[in-house]
Amino acid sequence: MRILLITQWFDPEPTFKGLVFARALRAEGHEVEVITGFPNYPNGKIYPGYRIKWRQVEQVDGIRINRVPLFPSHDGSAVKRVLNYASFAISSCLYGIFAVRKPDVVYVYHPPLTVGLSASVVSCFRRVPFVYDIQDLWPDTLAATGMINNKRALSIVSSLCGFVYKSASKLVVLAPGFKEKLIERGVAPEKIEVIYNWCDEQALQDVASINSHEIGLNERFNVVFAGNMGKAQGLDSVLDAAKLVLISSPQVQFVMVGGGLEVELLKKRVESEQISNVLFLPRMPMNEVGKVLAAADVLLVHLKDDPLFAITIPSKTQAYLAVGKPILMAVRGDAADLVTQSHAGLSVAPENAVEMAKGIENLAKKSPEELSVMGGNAAKFYQQHLSVQVGVRKFIAIFSAVLKS
Repeated sequence: MRILLITQWFDPEPTFKGLVFARALRAEGHEVEVITGFPNYPNGKIYPGYRIKWRQVEQVDGIRINRVPLFPSHDGSAVKRVLNYASFAISSCLYGIFAVRKPDVVYVYHPPLTVGLSASVVSCFRRVPFVYDIQDLWPDTLAATGMINNKRALSIVSSLCGFVYKSASKLVVLAPGFKEKLIERGVAPEKIEVIYNWCDEQALQDVASINSHEIGLNERFNVVFAGNMGKAQGLDSVLDAAKLVLISSPQVQFVMVGGGLEVELLKKRVESEQISNVLFLPRMPMNEVGKVLAAADVLLVHLKDDPLFAITIPSKTQAYLAVGKPILMAVRGDAADLVTQSHAGLSVAPENAVEMAKGIENLAKKSPEELSVMGGNAAKFYQQHLSVQVGVRKFIAIFSAVLKS
């Protein structure tokens, strides 16, 4: 098949379905071409070595990558964000109609919704089917994050989503909860497929042992949280749990790895309240994060107790499973179900410090052999259900099906 990928985010930008996906499709014998923008995410600044022009064509491992112009912005300005999304939608649409060879099928990565609108037009003009991969449920996320509060604007976004869903030949979602929501909104169940995300497996392969003493992961029982520390993560509850654990299980240490808007506030609270069992490590490349994960005893996932988060799966979940360590999942719904199905750890209620503390104490009391079994279950579940190879083959089956329909 000739597969055209239309995605606003692509390597060297951080993305789930970028070059790793394209290479995997190519390895399965398919011809792959990409339409994307000039890299500027997440800071809204064009990456060194690039400059915006009408187009730039790159060849990477036999994959043709077409970069088209957009307005770079990722700050808090709604107007600039709309310009960012709309400019790529227009340029990708024109390029998809006039400047690429006709594909057999088009794959589209959402968000933003505007890429779906572009693909709808390209699909119509080129008379080819497109598969829409929904990674973020709009307008729900826009409302939950406060990006859009106007009810009329949210209604318009919802109507546009409905148009794209109707135009697409198939919808792919990252969790069963997404599928249920779309069915509630009138999408036919047979039009929706669940394909779990994978992680950056290559980066996690190099997890040679690190000097635990150098970074503070010494002889203690280390509970590691790695990733963004923003409002959505609700990490004040984790600090509350750490205070409780400090009394009952002083050998436990909470290790917070990464950056985010809340980091400095969390650090100040740790200092002012003398929560001595919390260690902060800076943001680091994924291969370095992988080494920290491999040195952990337990890996922690936590999000605020919001209905939206009950139907999603935090991206760190896949990495945690792949690295083969016990997981404490403090997220309701689909993410908790994965931990239960895999027998990879324990699930507790989010934003409940008492439950979280009890869960950690429970895990800290287990023998190394019991923890090893949980970690082995995690890695096995990832390889069988969430790996790149599993996901890509499911996508290829979908692409083949829409071509025949």
